[in-house]
Amino acid sequence: MSEMHVLLVHGFGGSGPWHWQQWLAGQLPDHDVRVELPTLGDPDHPRLGEWLPALRRRLHAVPAHAELVVAAHSCGAALWLHHAATIEARGRRADRVLLVSPPASEWCHPDVRGLLPYPLDARSLRRAAGLTRIVAGTGDPYLPVHSAHSLADSLQVELDVIPDGEHLNTEAGYGPWPSVLRWALYGTTPLEDRFDSEAHTAAYSPDRLRLV
Repeated sequence: MSEMHVLLVHGFGGSGPWHWQQWLAGQLPDHDVRVELPTLGDPDHPRLGEWLPALRRRLHAVPAHAELVVAAHSCGAALWLHHAATIEARGRRADRVLLVSPPASEWCHPDVRGLLPYPLDARSLRRAAGLTRIVAGTGDPYLPVHSAHSLADSLQVELDVIPDGEHLNTEAGYGPWPSVLRWALYGTTPLEDRFDSEAHTAAYSPDRLRLV
């Protein structure tokens, strides 16, 4: 079995001690998986010019033979879309990427510079990773469900919608999240809520998104 390396990309404000990314970072070593949750510049003042080089340094440091898995939350997902759109031909390609609760492209905040709006380039997304998936929650104040569907459609990726998941962060109860652990280890889909309830999945087709 090849070595697995999981890179967790935090969002605006970082990942507090009870966040699912912190929980996942604590679980994966028990499965002999190397995991990183680096701080990308100032978490409270995201800057594309600082965060993007920091992300790429981390990607470049992953051994070429390792299976690279990336799970990005919120503004970290927006960062990945910028990375994908501007990746060089020799850039480190991920095997799997999960974009969790990316903010809607029109969202803005005075402390977030350069990350929004983000590019919507389906071709570059496939160049940056073998498989990409979005998971979003209903009731997310930063990503309405219709915007999540539109985003998945534009990027030509599958979308899992978690009922009452909101922003899928600590405030929404997403500390321990068994489904994201299974995804990180095995690529298991669809992503389910923290109680392992059934999710709603929209599969991309050239004409439309259909519920499956």
